[in-house]
Amino acid sequence: MTFGLVAGAGYLVWEQRDMLLSFENPIEAKDFPGPGTDDVTVEITEGATGFDMAEVLYDAGVVASKDAFVKAFGENPDAAGIRPGTRDMLTEMKASDAVSLLAKNEMAHLEVTIPEGFTVAQTVERLASVSGIPAADFRDALDRPRSFGLPKQADGNAEGWLYPHTYPVDPEEETAADVLRRMVRNTVARLDERGVPPRERQDVLIKASLVEREGMIAEDRPKIARAIENRLEDDMKLQIDASLAYGLDKPGIELTNADKEADTPFNLERHVGLPPTPIANPSEASIDAVLNPAEGAWKFWVTVNLNTGETKFSETYAQHQEYVAELREWQAKQG
Repeated sequence: MTFGLVAGAGYLVWEQRDMLLSFENPIEAKDFPGPGTDDVTVEITEGATGFDMAEVLYDAGVVASKDAFVKAFGENPDAAGIRPGTRDMLTEMKASDAVSLLAKNEMAHLEVTIPEGFTVAQTVERLASVSGIPAADFRDALDRPRSFGLPKQADGNAEGWLYPHTYPVDPEEETAADVLRRMVRNTVARLDERGVPPRERQDVLIKASLVEREGMIAEDRPKIARAIENRLEDDMKLQIDASLAYGLDKPGIELTNADKEADTPFNLERHVGLPPTPIANPSEASIDAVLNPAEGAWKFWVTVNLNTGETKFSETYAQHQEYVAELREWQAKQG
């Protein structure tokens, strides 16, 4: 809770060609004649650039030089479509053959990592881009919550129920609903392990999602969870920027003072109580923070350094204002 409309978000960006000019002389790079010798498995990680792939394949003995791979990568129009995953390849391949094989996207074992704190929209984008299953398939499944076993407590909205984890995916054998079903089952399993009754699942996920988005440092999350409980007990508005940003579908850093008047149930500047749904898929750490909040009388918190995530908690509004002033001082120094 910043009360000053300050938030942050990070996004992973695929770069395939931008870093390919850092090699000195790819034309004269050493290359194997091919077609290859021994079987080898290599992993192309999510977000890997052509440069990164060259490093992986060279270290595995697949290509004779990084420069040869980079040159072949730049010449293959399908190279930008290479997706993350584990591939079966050969040692001592001709670089152009290695690029062509990668571009076929034939996975030995494809994995999709969903980071903690992703929304459903971000999750769908990630699942589609990595697995190759069309985003429209995921959206169609989400419109049919029974197709992937979404519990009735979610009231048809999967937000908060798609457990962040690394999932093996077989796009040849699995549908979008199959993938979503595993994610929901993981969430239900985590809640069941912690003894959360079905009737309380949604509230736990809503609170955990708020903690997830507000707590930059793991140790702060139980304190944020406690401050939320303290405010709810006193019928105070939560005034959480992250919820407001979610309801307006805009980054937290773009919030304005005028947004505080927005007519949305996620505007916790206007409404007392919790938002109607989670605002993200929370981590186990955030769920645990909600179920085991720290002991304290805090009702306010503010991140005073957006680089380090240092957050200060207070019991009184006067003390909170001092910390807000500290944040403003930090912001002023950033230019």
